[in-house]
Amino acid sequence: MDGTLNGAAFREMLEPDGQLSHWLKVSVPLREAAGVSFGDLVKVEIVPLQEEPDPAVPEDFGKALEANPEAHLGWNSTTTLARLDWIHWMTSAKQKKTRAKRVAEGCDKLASGKRRVCCFDPSGFYSKAFTSPQPADSKPID
Repeated sequence: MDGTLNGAAFREMLEPDGQLSHWLKVSVPLREAAGVSFGDLVKVEIVPLQEEPDPAVPEDFGKALEANPEAHLGWNSTTTLARLDWIHWMTSAKQKKTRAKRVAEGCDKLASGKRRVCCFDPSGFYSKAFTSPQPADSKPID
């Protein structure tokens, strides 16, 4: 989506929060451009994009795709939303070992022609794979 935060323009993707909704990451550069800090009241304007932008490919997965031409071809044949699901599946791993395994498995699956991640809940609601960030002094929403 495109938007403004206190007049500072941004383009961001909403992330699933595991509660059947989404959250918006407000980066340090955006907070600085908007002149805001944590706890400030802000004016936010958002507009959905006509077409989903391609998600940023994590460095480890990008290197694995470069090393596997068949997987790279498979990746290029998927949709933007499918790519986002693949990335969320990999990055939702809680341990480095699991993430590395998912990167390798993802490349194998893409190389074999698989276009979608099977059995992965992209909302995080059923698996609780995703949550929005929580302040250090608060508890997650139940």
